[in-house]
Amino acid sequence: MLKKTLPKLVIHFLSFISRLPFWALYILSDILYVVLYYVIKYRRKVVQENLKNSFPEKSPEERSAIEKAYFKYLADLIMEIIKSITISEKELKRRVIVTNPELLQSYFAQGKSVIAVSGHYCNWEFAALNFCFNDDKKFLIVYKPLSNQSFDDLFVMIRSRFGGIPVPMNQTMRKMVQLKNEQTVSVLVGDQTPVKGDTNYFTTFLNQPTAVFLGIEKLAVLMDDVVAFYDMKRVARGYYSYTLVPLIDEAKKTAPYEITEAHVRHLEGMITKEPQYWLWSHRRWKYKPESVKPLTSAAY
Repeated sequence: MLKKTLPKLVIHFLSFISRLPFWALYILSDILYVVLYYVIKYRRKVVQENLKNSFPEKSPEERSAIEKAYFKYLADLIMEIIKSITISEKELKRRVIVTNPELLQSYFAQGKSVIAVSGHYCNWEFAALNFCFNDDKKFLIVYKPLSNQSFDDLFVMIRSRFGGIPVPMNQTMRKMVQLKNEQTVSVLVGDQTPVKGDTNYFTTFLNQPTAVFLGIEKLAVLMDDVVAFYDMKRVARGYYSYTLVPLIDEAKKTAPYEITEAHVRHLEGMITKEPQYWLWSHRRWKYKPESVKPLTSAAY
């Protein structure tokens, strides 16, 4: 009984918190940073190991500075995601700006659908919500379902608030095929860790052999969709811009793994420039090449 009731109580509390103005949320964020970093030391060893392996050329002092900046941003990100529960369309449009909306219009004019790729970088949730303001086309927001049903329902509600269509990862292909005669934008996060059974391709990412999710490439080739990356930048606290960067215009003409390498390399460049905005507390490198089955042509 408690397992079912507690998450609902937490969600009601978060909904209350989300109604606070941003300045109040950032005061809470400053407190949360101290709790995460100094009190409970949330996944600090994971973050430190990830930074050490990703930036061996940096000094311990430089990596420590990135670590602290990351935890400060993580606290802000948590508060901003909570704010997503009640943020208004007007407020979101004011805080998240797309620099080149004409690119989407150009693709739509050509009769094309778009796969928009991001990473767990900056506030990817804000960007996904903001996409829905760019046109009256269907915007599919692909997500990995959470194990707790109450919290999963909460995120589904958030992602659908402005017309987005949340789609569980394992239903993405079915949904895209269902809408093949309509123009769509499918928003996917490209740095998800694949499940062990789907760990068929490794590339070097941030100086490490990294298992890469191939779903984006498979979907793009199947649907012959344009692939673009939404390159997000933090302009100020609580304010972002993103630019749509074309990666692939003709997916069916690409070589195997060309699409995957394109979005992985773009994300890597973003992280290298401003590393504090990536999700370093994620256990991204839990699979090693020797721990999974060899790559075969059938795996692609």
